[in-house]
Amino acid sequence: MNPHSRDIDWTPPPKDPERPADVRRILRLFRPYRWRLTVVLLLVAASSLVSIASPFLLRAILDTAIPHGRTGLLSLLALGMIATAVITSVFGVLQTLISTTVGQRVMHDLRAAVYAQLQRMSLSFFTRTRTGEVQSRIANDIGGMQATVTNTATSIVSNTTSVIASIVAMLALDWRLTVASLLLLPVFVSISRRVGRERRKITAQRQKQMAAMSAIVTESLSVSGILLGRTMGRADSLTRAFEAESEQLVSLEVRSDMAGRWRMSTISIVMAAMPALIYWAAGIALHFGGPTISIGTLVAFVSLQQGLFRPTVSLLQTGVQVQTSIALFQRIFEYLDLPVEITERPDPIRLEEVRGDVRFENVDFRYDADASEPNLSSVDVTVPAGGSLAIVGATGSGKSTLSYLVPRLYDVTAGRVTIDGVDVRDLSFDTLSRAVGVVSQETYLFHASVAENLRFAKPDATDEELAAAARAAQIHDHIAALPDGYDTVVGERGYRFSGGEKQRLAIARTILRDPPVLILDEATSALDTRTEHAVQDAIDALAAGRTTITIAHRLSTVRDADQIVVLDHGRIVERGKHDELLAMGGRYAELVRRDARLAPQDAEPAAPKQELAALDAAG
Repeated sequence: MNPHSRDIDWTPPPKDPERPADVRRILRLFRPYRWRLTVVLLLVAASSLVSIASPFLLRAILDTAIPHGRTGLLSLLALGMIATAVITSVFGVLQTLISTTVGQRVMHDLRAAVYAQLQRMSLSFFTRTRTGEVQSRIANDIGGMQATVTNTATSIVSNTTSVIASIVAMLALDWRLTVASLLLLPVFVSISRRVGRERRKITAQRQKQMAAMSAIVTESLSVSGILLGRTMGRADSLTRAFEAESEQLVSLEVRSDMAGRWRMSTISIVMAAMPALIYWAAGIALHFGGPTISIGTLVAFVSLQQGLFRPTVSLLQTGVQVQTSIALFQRIFEYLDLPVEITERPDPIRLEEVRGDVRFENVDFRYDADASEPNLSSVDVTVPAGGSLAIVGATGSGKSTLSYLVPRLYDVTAGRVTIDGVDVRDLSFDTLSRAVGVVSQETYLFHASVAENLRFAKPDATDEELAAAARAAQIHDHIAALPDGYDTVVGERGYRFSGGEKQRLAIARTILRDPPVLILDEATSALDTRTEHAVQDAIDALAAGRTTITIAHRLSTVRDADQIVVLDHGRIVERGKHDELLAMGGRYAELVRRDARLAPQDAEPAAPKQELAALDAAG
């Protein structure tokens, strides 16, 4: 993150119902760059003031130099007009360079802040938010603010300076013409504000529609989405759905561009007609014996008037743009203001050495605080360092939820989870991430090389360490046989590898991390029996000497666990060793019998024949 972004106070200010939402917050984004902006504003002001000199030079040429044949003065005045143009252009280039740089830095700060905020969000946020929506906030919303954050400040100062300087100069030339020229300005300002409010509402709708399209693209054009669409024969319907969303976006884009267009065009027409009216008024006044205005003064005044109207129109358009962009800022601030549920305490405990004692002390947990029944209730389990715990139960019984509490993917509602006697909520995030490793059923691999995927766990790992971890996970020989070895790109979500190969890569990655506590969340349940045996061997190598908590669907993988607990609707209904639980003939025995019936005919049964016979006799 840009070091300047640390200077920004991202906390929302108190809401002021009388002012446009978040305006003060938007201004605070520019605070780290105030000195650069000061230089820009000085350049802009100087450029505007210099440009005002041209009409006076023109008046002197028309009223003095040409009528009196003063060629020397004419040359000087002409050179002055050329110098004015050169100075204005140089100042313009410099202020554009600085202002564009500042604008891009502000956008960078916003992108980095939103990304960092999302990294702090709990797992529940991502389970209820579409991926495309998140991407749209970072890409479309922040990208849509580029013109505002890059040009708005300089445009306002430049045009305001030009307007003020032009009015002063016009008053110096003829105050009556100046008053006539300014009569319609309040009407123009009122019209532009109404147009801005219209476009702001449409912009909010447009960004929501773009987010919906991003979600469709992200979900349907991923590898998984393409496979699902093709195998279900839904490619055409997905295309039609995307076209329908795109059609709505077309309508919103047209409405946004056309909102108030006729009214703003009317303003431009009136302003373009004003010079003709000035010439007409001056001619009528002269015809009827009114005050005489020299040709030079009249031409200079009309030139200044155009210098007034151009920045005035630009200011009105900038006001419309700012109001439109506020809708984008609000969407970004919504994400920045999301409550972070999982936070690190101000003075966290940092453990240099972690033995791996894990305990669930009377744990309750609810995904929804308003739910009538907890997802976990009164769970009390101790896993000594180096010991193994297996958690089994029917689908939806709370097995994975219980394991998520150890690495603080969620926080308990009541009770506590401890590692080496320390509540995980009191541990530093760094200590917790070093202490707990997770291997889940769905292995995620980045679209990068094998080596880069492995080094995600340990960025400074040497090639030798990568190879050693891969050997322990029984995947080194396969990687070495690939055309590019460890430099082979795994493909989107690792689709160049089979399920068992991806699991072994995930295990190798966890071996590199070397955590004392290991969570195995149904790591082999999606694999065929033969692949499961190969992966299980790698898991056994990984689990050796570590505290291991295994979430098991196939009970054949947990027969040797030091302790097995059976969950039912979030409560522990049985606990003990494999043989003890079989002898009880309760819920665990039912699960073993289920596994035996579902086991493939050519595979090793989930329980030995004598166990099945005993179960049948008991039941």
